[in-house]
Amino acid sequence: MTRARRVARKSTTREPIIQEPEALDPEGFEPEATRRDAGVAESASANRGWWDRNADEYQVEHGTFLGDDRFVWGPEGLDEVEAELLGPPEELKGKDVLEIGAGAAQCSRWLAAQGARPVALDVSHRQLQHALRIGGSFPLVCADAGALPFADGSFDLACSAYGALPFVADPRLVLREVGRVLRPGGRFVFSVTHPIRWAFPDEPGPEGLSVASSYFDRTPYVEQDEEGRAVYVEHHRTLGDRVRDIAVSGFRLVDLVEPEWPAWNTSEWGGWSPLRGNLIPGTAIFVCERD
Repeated sequence: MTRARRVARKSTTREPIIQEPEALDPEGFEPEATRRDAGVAESASANRGWWDRNADEYQVEHGTFLGDDRFVWGPEGLDEVEAELLGPPEELKGKDVLEIGAGAAQCSRWLAAQGARPVALDVSHRQLQHALRIGGSFPLVCADAGALPFADGSFDLACSAYGALPFVADPRLVLREVGRVLRPGGRFVFSVTHPIRWAFPDEPGPEGLSVASSYFDRTPYVEQDEEGRAVYVEHHRTLGDRVRDIAVSGFRLVDLVEPEWPAWNTSEWGGWSPLRGNLIPGTAIFVCERD
């Protein structure tokens, strides 16, 4: 599973940036990891707080890999320049594009460079502060993906690279909202942790290669504080669940991409690594179209 809080501790990327929010994460606090139910409201609140507290560390650890204006679909490093999952770059010019779970808006910056008109949306105000720090001439919107603040038919395309979908209790709510704001024939492409990863420990080494739990157990992964309040939540859907979610939400699944680990990528990112990436998929990318 993604468990985004498990970023590598040895940073070789950037110096710390916008570093005042240490008080949000009390020194020495280590949340308890468990599997339990977590509904829509609890998941949204926990993850908004987690990303606000951890945005600085995330951008320090992964900023160089992500770049300021690259469109990377996942830890394998599959780039939209090569993948063209949204369509040929030359056809993006003039398109209205919504990026969901934009973080520091790296993907939106790349889209703008192709002549598209992106809007970068994230639930975390702190992540969007990093988008402001890097810069760009496109709108930044702080909002929940399950209640998009846009009129029907506002966008030609929508995209999400590990944003929102792994962290929401009701992915169909998000998919229906995306379908609502897309124009007829619009495309939505999103990447998530490959569902098979939930059966394996979230470790980059050999210990992450043996099945440790049931692939069919949909119980959310929750990190909670000493009083049992969720501070991070991630939700599991099987591959079949994802396909059904897409179908009942008014989309057609036109492609499912499982990126192979490339030889050039020698880095580790949480539970992603060359060792595991050469044996089992780490990312699933769903290419969907609205009728």
